[in-house]
Amino acid sequence: MEKYKQEFIDFMVDSQVLKFGDFTLKSGRKSPFFMNAGAYVTGTQLRKLGEYYAKAIVENYGCDFDVLFGPAYKGIPLTVATTMALSELYGVDIRYCSNRKEVKDHGDTGILLGSKLKDGDRVVIIEDVTTSGKSIEETYPILKAQADVEIKGLIVSLNRMEKGKGEKSALAEIKEKYGFDAHAIVNMNEVVEYLYNKEINGQVLINDEIKQAIDQYYLQYGAK
Repeated sequence: MEKYKQEFIDFMVDSQVLKFGDFTLKSGRKSPFFMNAGAYVTGTQLRKLGEYYAKAIVENYGCDFDVLFGPAYKGIPLTVATTMALSELYGVDIRYCSNRKEVKDHGDTGILLGSKLKDGDRVVIIEDVTTSGKSIEETYPILKAQADVEIKGLIVSLNRMEKGKGEKSALAEIKEKYGFDAHAIVNMNEVVEYLYNKEINGQVLINDEIKQAIDQYYLQYGAK
């Protein structure tokens, strides 16, 4: 596993973004783990988060794209932090863009924040986590309505590796339906491999009991 992925897992734990226990997801599924990107609340955390996203983007898509698009609302700080990190780490000037939930009719009008989209723009979409792919169903038509853009792919922080609407993972379903790649900084296999029986700050987050619960969860909800 790449060093930045190990560091990112530690970062999620230290930021109390990734937790283990007993959680009920929006989908109604009972999950032994939960990720809440809303727990990234400080400037230091956002700077580091942007750097991890930047490294994953360059690893999977390179720097040959024009716009980083983050769906409102959580995607807005992600686009800002990551475009800054891409500039600082790789010397590339990527434009950032997000959508508004409500169309603005004065001043900076329209549905978009940040850069306007132009025909021919190559776009990477950034999100925190995708479980069902529903957000892409909303985001894709917004992008295509603004300009004739090429969507190079989607990047999320964590691939939960569970079924979307069918038997495949949400990321695999996105690729199948829309034709662009979808990648994550880390996936749950890597998280479990790295944290299993590992002591962090005097605590083992994935002990035998939690590992068994995760295994059982994936027997029921794991993607094929």
